[in-house]
Amino acid sequence: MMATDAGHPGRTNEDFAGAVPSGVVLVDGAGGIAGAEKVCHHGVTWYASRLGGALLGALSQHRALRDGLAESIERITDEHRVTCDVTNSISPYAAVAMLRFSDGLVEHLVLGDAVAVIGRTGADPLVTRDPREAMIASPVEARLKGVPEGTDEYRRILLELRARRNSPGGFWVAKDNPRVVDEAITGSCPTDEVTVAALLSNGASRLVDTLGLTSWAGLLQLAETAGPGEVIGRVREAEVRGDVAPDDATIICCSRTRQLGDG
Repeated sequence: MMATDAGHPGRTNEDFAGAVPSGVVLVDGAGGIAGAEKVCHHGVTWYASRLGGALLGALSQHRALRDGLAESIERITDEHRVTCDVTNSISPYAAVAMLRFSDGLVEHLVLGDAVAVIGRTGADPLVTRDPREAMIASPVEARLKGVPEGTDEYRRILLELRARRNSPGGFWVAKDNPRVVDEAITGSCPTDEVTVAALLSNGASRLVDTLGLTSWAGLLQLAETAGPGEVIGRVREAEVRGDVAPDDATIICCSRTRQLGDG
C-alpha cells in the first residue's frame, strides 16, 4: 500500500515511492531553490525518480543495501554530470529509505530525514531516522520566517544550510558522492517477528515527530487499517489547524499478509 500527496498545489511532487517483490524504496527529493535550473536543468523530480528507479533495480539484483545505494548515486550522477553542475550546493539531492525482504530478514536503510518504522510482535516498533538534518535545519527555518521567498536574504540563508550538507558535523543525503552511504543507518529484523513495516518521507512522519498527534505504533496501525492515505489526510488537517507549511508527503506500507517477503 502506498500514498503520496504534493505539499503545494500546482507544484510537482518531488517524492518517489516504488516496490519490487524483494523490497520497497522511498526517495524524498529536495534542493530546488531560485536559480537551480541554471545548475541542473533536469530538476529535483527527475533526480528523485531516476534514483528511485535505480534503487529498485538494485533490490531486484539482490545487491546489499549500501552497495546498491552507492552504485545508484554514482549511476544517476553520471547521467547528468556532463550537462549539469552536479557538485553545486543547489543541485538536486534526496533523502532515501529502503526495505529489503530476503533470507528471513527485513533489512532497512535510511539516509537523510526519511523514516523507516518496523512493527514487531510483542515489542515497540523499531524506528530508524537520522535527526541530524532536522537539528541543523530547525534554527535556519526559524531565521527564514518573515523573510520573503526568492529574496537575496532568503537565498543566502538557504545556502548556509546547503553548506552543511555532506560534510563533517553536518547532515548526509544522496547527491553526487556515493561515499555518503557510509553515513546511512542500517539494520535488520527477523521476518517472523515483523508485523508491518513502513517508509515515510518527512512530510508524512510529521504526524508523529513534529505534530505529536500519535505514536509510531499508532501510525502503523492507522496506515495498516485505514490506509496510508488516511495518515496523510490527518497530516494535512493538522497543518491547516496549526498553520504549518505543508510538504510533499509519501508513505509506503507493507504488512506480513501483503508483502514482507511473500513475493
